[in-house]
Amino acid sequence: MTSTSPDAILAETVTITGHGGDQIEAYLARPLAPGSRGGIVWIHHMPGYDRETKEFVRRLAVAGYHAVCPNLYSREAPGADPDDASATVRAAGGVPDDRLVGDVAGAADYLRGLEGANGKIGVIGHCSGGRQAFLAACSLDLDAAVDCYGAFVVEDHVEGMPKVMQPILDLAPNLSGPLLGLFGKEDRYPNPDAVAKLDAELTRLGKQHEFHSYDGAGHSFFSPDRPAYRVDAALDGWHQIYDFFGKHLAG
Repeated sequence: MTSTSPDAILAETVTITGHGGDQIEAYLARPLAPGSRGGIVWIHHMPGYDRETKEFVRRLAVAGYHAVCPNLYSREAPGADPDDASATVRAAGGVPDDRLVGDVAGAADYLRGLEGANGKIGVIGHCSGGRQAFLAACSLDLDAAVDCYGAFVVEDHVEGMPKVMQPILDLAPNLSGPLLGLFGKEDRYPNPDAVAKLDAELTRLGKQHEFHSYDGAGHSFFSPDRPAYRVDAALDGWHQIYDFFGKHLAG
């Protein structure tokens, strides 16, 4: 007699319906063991739909969630190397906010349709995906959101960044669910002043949120392949993510 290990997963490339009815590529990971499960949309960082992000998606599946990452660059650069796709999209000005929201909505619908889905949906993103996770949570009815060092929620556009990276703090009154923010105190975008401004605005609005800012950590501290990786900050950050989604997406 055999049984399925609780950490056994299936990971595969799928096609989902995104903004405007477009068929886009996405990376799905889900547990093989039966159970009632929340779903999580992971929004990839500006470097693209890469190996690192897919590892994050698999990690969420091992933790017991249905998780999917839409390839936000699949229209401009289908099948391209992540670095080439990112350069193409950056040159075009970035992913438009309305298209991002539509793609996340499509990913959420896909997750709700999986066997064992409990209907609860969270969103998480790192780098530009952190900003986009906040955007999605202010634009869609979601149960939880995690912003991993998302810049330009508060700050004005900076020369050299994609033109779509404009502040979206004015959307804060529409935040649909609790928000977890994970930031580095040595980060430039967002810097501690920007994080404090977002914290203050959410507090003023009475929006449920919790922020954690780490000493000695800058941007990309979750990224193990980058010099910016900070073990202590990343380990605690993952603990906060598991605890947060466990509270808000449980079956």
